[in-house]
Amino acid sequence: MKLVVIVLLLAIVASLASGLFYLARDDQNSPRVLKALKIRVALSAMLILFLLLSYYMGWMGDYIQ
Repeated sequence: MKLVVIVLLLAIVASLASGLFYLARDDQNSPRVLKALKIRVALSAMLILFLLLSYYMGWMGDYIQ
């Protein structure tokens, strides 16, 4: 479970960095900036849903007291 959370967090940070790169390099309304934002939002939603699912399934029993 820790591995999934770490991988998703790293993917979110990578998407944030690519969006910043495209924003600095291209104009503000670039489709690449929008694509990076969409990916970041989707990854964040997946992380939240995974954390909620793991909480309700009892996978986080030792981590949350």
